[in-house]
Amino acid sequence: MDDPKTALVNSWLTKARRDLESAKRLASEPAPYLDTAIYHCQQCAEKALKAFLIHHDVKFEKVHNLDVLLEYCADVDPGFDVLSDAASNLTPYATAFRYPDEFFESEPERQQFDEALQQAEQILEFVIQRLPESAL
Repeated sequence: MDDPKTALVNSWLTKARRDLESAKRLASEPAPYLDTAIYHCQQCAEKALKAFLIHHDVKFEKVHNLDVLLEYCADVDPGFDVLSDAASNLTPYATAFRYPDEFFESEPERQQFDEALQQAEQILEFVIQRLPESAL
């Protein structure tokens, strides 16, 4: 892995995988922290999409909105459009449940987390399938 760009892409994917694993661990019984776990689902997806963009030399602003990142990805590979529902669902978890707020409940429901986890896994796997093995 002599190529700096490949090393950077690999670093982003490593962080994405760790966010996914963190989400799973935080959600495990007997005392789950679903509010923090669901945040890591969003972070996994965000970092995976950014890894794809970096691999393709696409400049992007510092943003947590997965819909925006997905648009950049779809400009490179229109197949990314299949992830639009997942991206839209995960985007609010960058901030929801992170701070005390009367609008959001203090804790997501287990079903919300399970769906977010599945969508984060879907996005990460989708990205991995579109990157060369050297970047993985």
